Amino acid sequence: MARAVLNSARIVEAAVAVADDGGLTAVSMRQVGRRLGVEAMSLYHHLANKDALLDALADWVYTQVRLPAVGDPWRAAMAARAASARQVLARHPWALGLVESRRTPGPALLRHHDVVLGCLRAGGFPVAMASQAFATIDSYVYGFVLTEQSLPFAASDDVEEFVDEMELPQDRYPHLAEMVSELVVGGGYRFADQFDDGLELVLDGLERRLTERRPAGRRLPPA
Repeated sequence: MARAVLNSARIVEAAVAVADDGGLTAVSMRQVGRRLGVEAMSLYHHLANKDALLDALADWVYTQVRLPAVGDPWRAAMAARAASARQVLARHPWALGLVESRRTPGPALLRHHDVVLGCLRAGGFPVAMASQAFATIDSYVYGFVLTEQSLPFAASDDVEEFVDEMELPQDRYPHLAEMVSELVVGGGYRFADQFDDGLELVLDGLERRLTERRPAGRRLPPA
């Protein structure tokens, strides 16, 4: 049976698999070549070096995020894109640190940013405000994902048991104890469930700011 032709796309897919199995530190030309069943030197015909591989890997992340179309109602479009980005980053825990560290933007990243800005501009956002809205939404998504990945318990763990082990004296930490009592104990608490509500708060603020900037008598495109 003939071996599949080696190309950049196959190399990046293999790098994704290596990173998913062992984290970003496991990604090397040798390990990716081994995953493909070829010598590492074969990869250099398609990618110049490990830096080029990491750049391509970061760009791949953006190909996985579902993009809106310019002209879609901006609020629903931003909510769907944020949810998609969170899902991608959750599936690939190495991705967040990688995309934040690369300095050479690829075509998928550039298209992603252009479409998001275009959607916001078509929704009535001035240029500076569109840029700020984009950054604010992504800051929320990235921060939420980072917190999820850093929690001292897994999503499947019994959070109530974890809280019991903390032993929070109500007289010393009254507000934290109140939150635990109302939201965690007997409530089937999952940190992940807060994502949508938090995103709505961000979008509410952006919509309110956009309305405040609307010139008198001018109607905004649908949100």
